[in-house]
Amino acid sequence: MKRTLAFGGLVATAGLLAAGLAAPAQAAPKDVASDALATNGIAAYATVAYWYNNEYANLVNATPYTVETKVVAKHISKGGPTPDSKPGVVPAIGDEKKTVAKSKNVNLPKTTGKVFFDGADGRPHWCTATSVQAAYRNLVATAGHCVYDTESNAATLQNWVFVPGYYQGKTPWGIYVGKTAYTHYDYDVYEDGDRDYAFVTVYNGLKIGHDGLSEPEAAPGEWYEVHKETYEKFPAEYRAKDQERGRCFFKRRQDSQGKWHYYVWKFIDAGRLGDNVGGQGLAYNQKIGQPVFVFGYPSGSHPDGNYAFTGKTLKWSYGKTFAAQAPAIKAEELQAVKSSFTGEGALGSAWLLKYNNGRRLGYLNGVTIGVSDTDGNDRYDTSVSPYFDGETYGVYSAAKNNWSGSIAIPFENPLNH
Repeated sequence: MKRTLAFGGLVATAGLLAAGLAAPAQAAPKDVASDALATNGIAAYATVAYWYNNEYANLVNATPYTVETKVVAKHISKGGPTPDSKPGVVPAIGDEKKTVAKSKNVNLPKTTGKVFFDGADGRPHWCTATSVQAAYRNLVATAGHCVYDTESNAATLQNWVFVPGYYQGKTPWGIYVGKTAYTHYDYDVYEDGDRDYAFVTVYNGLKIGHDGLSEPEAAPGEWYEVHKETYEKFPAEYRAKDQERGRCFFKRRQDSQGKWHYYVWKFIDAGRLGDNVGGQGLAYNQKIGQPVFVFGYPSGSHPDGNYAFTGKTLKWSYGKTFAAQAPAIKAEELQAVKSSFTGEGALGSAWLLKYNNGRRLGYLNGVTIGVSDTDGNDRYDTSVSPYFDGETYGVYSAAKNNWSGSIAIPFENPLNH
């Protein structure tokens, strides 16, 4: 994809990001773009069916989002604002009061997981993402190019879901379908690399079982009988075609009098994302040079062919940020950190400032949008992120107060309840 780039031309710069700034500034409404992912309960339910069907085949067989090193000419930048306010933070869920914890081990956050979606090639892929603080505890942050698709000129990537703690088909806290994606206008329209981040509201999670079985009876829930008209509102490719065996979540049966009955599987609502795994805070206009933890699912190989990461488990790296530019995409106000993460899978990784190892919470201060081999030894050694400033906070603010709700029963008035 054109938005997943390796920055071979990364340039460190001094004085690019300054401290001691003026009053806070936020992105005005005109600077925020929003696009629907699953617009209603039926569409969201069908998205879950897509991932759950055939023994989780799409989840298990999804591949990390591919990183390309070639930068195309249409990647332009409007320059991007310089830091535009004094430093600000939004507390993490449950961490509104400061606590102190010391540990020699790094406790991995529950908030991080994988986002799955269909790419322009029609195949399932994944990136890294993390849960963040929001009024309804329903918000996910990731890289902009893990939401928006420019290769096919589609507004958004299809069948978008977040699975915190995902591991080989396991969904320990449920599966959360994306409802609406928010990004900066300059990224949505101009693909400005300085604005390559997104905040996505998600519906309540669904419990879909953990044993990999394809029959819905293997997951918590029950069959609901519905009107034929309700049954036919669901996409035809997910509805049962035979009379003997329902295909995952839908079935029809003919009784002894020849009357047809239609059924839809009702999941157990897993609840709100933030209630289940917490949510990181947000930090913006922070001073460059502070240490951050980077949490993600790196996968793929280094340029020399070495496969250092499998993408199956959550990994971390640690370092101090420094100011950077990526002239190839005219991204002039990036931050970077030394890291051996490979780009595939790690895109969207959470950069957490002031990470509290005991509470596993901190402040999201960046998301990985690319990696770089800066010393030419064929090993990636640097990850880059947009610099989170007042306009980032404005995009976040546009997303953080929007309700999503439950999709466990995506219809009304079932016949047998």
